[in-house]
Amino acid sequence: MRKITLLIFLLFVVSGLNAQSKKGSKSSIKSKETKSKQLPSLALGTGVLTFNGDIGDGVNLTSFSRVRGGYNLTVEQRIGRVIGISLNGVYGKLADSERGAKRNLNFQSKIIQADFNLLLHLDNDFLFKRSSIFAPYLSAGFGYLKFDSYGDLTDKNGKKYNYWTDGTIRDFPDSTQGASILYRDYTYETKLNDSAKYADNTFSIPLSLGVNLKIVDNLYVNLGATYYMTMSDWIDDYQSGTNDSYIYANFALQYNFGKPYDDSDPVYQTVDFSSLDKLDSDEDGVKDGDDLCPGTPKKVKVAFDGCPEDNDQDGVPDYLDKEPLTKAGAVVDEKGVTVTEKMIADRQAEFSAQATERSNVFNENPNLGYLKDVESQFKSKGGKRSSGSIPVQLRPADLNTDGYISTEEISKAIDSFFEGDSEFTVEKLNDLIDFFFEQ
Repeated sequence: MRKITLLIFLLFVVSGLNAQSKKGSKSSIKSKETKSKQLPSLALGTGVLTFNGDIGDGVNLTSFSRVRGGYNLTVEQRIGRVIGISLNGVYGKLADSERGAKRNLNFQSKIIQADFNLLLHLDNDFLFKRSSIFAPYLSAGFGYLKFDSYGDLTDKNGKKYNYWTDGTIRDFPDSTQGASILYRDYTYETKLNDSAKYADNTFSIPLSLGVNLKIVDNLYVNLGATYYMTMSDWIDDYQSGTNDSYIYANFALQYNFGKPYDDSDPVYQTVDFSSLDKLDSDEDGVKDGDDLCPGTPKKVKVAFDGCPEDNDQDGVPDYLDKEPLTKAGAVVDEKGVTVTEKMIADRQAEFSAQATERSNVFNENPNLGYLKDVESQFKSKGGKRSSGSIPVQLRPADLNTDGYISTEEISKAIDSFFEGDSEFTVEKLNDLIDFFFEQ
C-alpha cells in the first residue's frame, strides 16, 4: 500500500511540473546547463632531492651528503575522470661525497629539470570518488635535465685538499714532512667539466606517485615523489657504466581553476530542489516533505501532518465518517459507524451461509475454476481475506506464509497429492477447500 501511495505521489509531482511548464509559469526544473569545461591547475612546491650515482661510498659520510633542496612548479590539465597531462619544472641541487682509501670525491650541481607527463588519476569514481578529499595519482613522462657540476677541491685560500691515509686532509701529499691540516669548507668552487668531455644536459624519464588532499574547494595539498632516470652517467663527474638517477620528494599547494567538480548525477542537476522543497501536490497547506498523507482530496481539512482530521479518533477520517461522534473505544466499520454485537453476529451468519452455499456448489461440481471465480468476485468487491490462524494440519499449504489459503496454493497442494510427494490426504484436501470458503 505504501508503494502505491508513493507512486501516486510521484505521479502528482511529475504532473504538476509538466502542467506548470506548459502554462509558461516559473518551472521547478531549470534549463539544463552544460557542465563547465575543466580548467588547468597550478601547483607550487618545495622538497628534497636525493642523488643516486657512482660515488657515495666510504667512511665519515652521512645520508645528508647526498640530500639537497629544490622547488617545483607544475601546470596540469585534467581530461575527463581518469587522464591528465602536465608540464613540470624543478630547480634545485644534486650532491654527493665519497671518502675512502682509494677515492675521495665530491660534487654539487645546480639543476633545471623540465618534463611533460601523463597522469592516471585514481579519484575517478571507480577506486575513489571524484569528490573525495583523498585523491591518489600515478604519472610517467619524458623530460630534459640541465646540470652544472662543481667540486669542493680547495679551501678558501686555494690550497688543494690532499687526503692522507691517517684520515686527515692536508695541504701536501701523504707523508710530506711539515704538511698542515686543512678542513673542508664545503664551498664547491671548482667546475668539474672544464675540458667539456661530456655534455652538461641530458634527457630523463620521470615516474611519479602522489596524493592530493583537499583543504577547501579548489585548493589542495600535494604530497608526491618522482624518480628520475637520466640518460647520462656524468652528473657526478664520474662514469662507471650505469646512468645516474635521483628522487625528488615534494610538498606543494595546488590550486584548481574553474568551478569545483560536481559528481552528482546529471539528471539531478536539472532539478531546482529549493522549489521542490516548497511543493504541495494535494494543495492541503502542508508541504510534500512533511505530508504523511500526500493524496488528500481537495478541500478536506487536515491536521498538521497533512492527514485528514479524525475528531472522534475512530480511524475513519471525518470526511468519510458517517458517525462523526463515535464513543471512545467503540469498534467501527469502514464508514465509521459503530458495530454492535448483533451486527457482528448477523454478518458472521450471512458469511457462514454464503460459505456453505459456495461449498455445496463446489461439492456438486468440483473444479478450480469455481474457486477462482469466488476469489475474483471477492477481490472485485474490495474484500480482503482474513489473516487469521490456519489450522496446524493445513499450514503446509500456505506456501508464502501470508496467513491465508489462495486458489493457487490449493492447486499446488492437489498437484503434489497426485505426484505422490505430499503429506495431504483426500480428507485433508477437503478440509483445505472448506477452510478456503470459511477464511
